[in-house]
Amino acid sequence: MPASRNSPEEQEGVRVKSALIQLSPEFGKVSDNLQHALGLMRTVKSQLYVLPELFNTGYTFGDRSELLRTAEDAQRGPTYEAMLEFARQRNAYVVYGFAEREGAHFYNAANTVGPQGLIGTYRKMHLFGREKLFFTPGGNPAPVYNLPIGRIGVMICFDWYFPETARSLALRGAQLIAHPANLVLPHCPNAMMVRSLENRVFSLTCDRVGIERNGDVMHRFIGTSQAIGPRGEILVRMDPELPEARVLDLNLELADNKQLGPFNDLFEDRRPELYDEFPLKHMVAV
Repeated sequence: MPASRNSPEEQEGVRVKSALIQLSPEFGKVSDNLQHALGLMRTVKSQLYVLPELFNTGYTFGDRSELLRTAEDAQRGPTYEAMLEFARQRNAYVVYGFAEREGAHFYNAANTVGPQGLIGTYRKMHLFGREKLFFTPGGNPAPVYNLPIGRIGVMICFDWYFPETARSLALRGAQLIAHPANLVLPHCPNAMMVRSLENRVFSLTCDRVGIERNGDVMHRFIGTSQAIGPRGEILVRMDPELPEARVLDLNLELADNKQLGPFNDLFEDRRPELYDEFPLKHMVAV
């Protein structure tokens, strides 16, 4: 979908080239999935590349032995080494989802890697469905990285269902939310329009495509990776079935403006003292 007139792609300001890399991984084939991803990444020139959740392993785990075989340390292993080398060659930043192993624990994680090395690892807070059988939920807030290209927040897939995640990233200064995903529910693409609108930030949701089976378990992924602008507008929405790479020029400075007309500011008008858990005396009987 082309950008509309006067979209954030067309307005003046420092532009950041941002790429969505929509993939179709095969479960358990880490080396093949990694090479396929790198091949698609090399077809486009960008400053920021966002890949799907668990892009190198696939999603539909059946038992822990499959994680033992495919999970990697956040800063060691073929996936990290390949993404670091790519980032150095392109002088770029890469956000990718992977299965992280630390001691006896496994995490559904996302690395942000740049030319200088690992920027940080985020462990998914909100586990979806059968993920709870295999992964430990992350215990730290979703991060915001102050990079030379802009302030990039990271969350993973089902985090979208909890508006506090995106809001917390925006309140800590994120201009763009990188959102690796493996979407099976149909609501996320439209919900992320709201997340961007209510926080006045860009969001890049990078999904995968295809059907994945493991024994009796099957997942059908919806694709439709997308870029959303800070007014909630669709800048790009990709194919529901095909792997592809798309690049946008984004003026991230637009996300710093939280004004809504002459009388309102999205963040200054917040009333957090009235949003927290209410004591019982505020309940209304009917």
